Amino acid sequence: MHIKDIDLNLLRLFDAVYRLRSVSRAAEAMDLTQPAASQGLTRLRALLGDPLFMRASGGVRPTPRAMRLAEPVRQALAVLEEALGESAGFDPRQSRRSFRIHMSDIGEGRFLPELMKLLREQAPGVQIETLPLPRASINDALDSGQIDFAFGFLPMVKESQRVQLLKDRYIVMLRAGHPFVRLRGHKRAGALTEALQQLEFVCVRTHADTLRTLQQLRLQDRVRLTTEHFMVLPSIVQATDLAVVMPRTIALGFAGGYAIVEPAFALRDFAVSLHWSRRFEADPGNQWLRAQIVRLFRA
Repeated sequence: MHIKDIDLNLLRLFDAVYRLRSVSRAAEAMDLTQPAASQGLTRLRALLGDPLFMRASGGVRPTPRAMRLAEPVRQALAVLEEALGESAGFDPRQSRRSFRIHMSDIGEGRFLPELMKLLREQAPGVQIETLPLPRASINDALDSGQIDFAFGFLPMVKESQRVQLLKDRYIVMLRAGHPFVRLRGHKRAGALTEALQQLEFVCVRTHADTLRTLQQLRLQDRVRLTTEHFMVLPSIVQATDLAVVMPRTIALGFAGGYAIVEPAFALRDFAVSLHWSRRFEADPGNQWLRAQIVRLFRA
């Protein structure tokens, strides 16, 4: 037997008979005549090669085969009902939908706390899974449904729909009391940029824009540590004289013990946007979550 041979209504009938332990009560619940329900059950028995239900006092009892089928059938029907229900609307308080979002570790630190707080209050069953992807694959991942949204400064993602959330800029973060910090009050912006040659840097391998900034400033030879994640940087910077190029909004979120220097280097300004696919733009769940994200984070 192949799934193509099964009428979905036969599975609904099976589920109703199993739950109600009665063909007549199942027929009533499905708005069928009892002969129609009996004929449907006969067809299903023939397809599965099993009687499925045996007569019992006050109704029927399931066979072992029916007992094994009952839970998978119930789950499959529930998934279909939820999917079809969400095609007509999205109820955040009842939904158990999972959304997948591309964001970096630094994006997780910036956006997830507020987003999860909102979901706890308004959509307690909704799940979020972050899925950081290579930038070159984000367009295809959005279009295929592998991810629902992408956060970040992603100028290479050109085929998506997008909304700008906030503007930011790259700055240099050092430990508080670093000798370089005193130069802020004594040097004009251009001279301050030139003075960066005195510093040694830690950079993050997965954030190509900060690496590109160091290359534009011809500071790649001043890199003393390369690491994988942004979130380890505060403890490194606080314990050393190393400097880091990073987004200003993220640096401002770290607890005290740090100083921010803002040299006027080229291409320091950028925008963080939310991206999604045109294919799923009309999906009610996508529309709802996107509206919440824009309301939370759009500057």
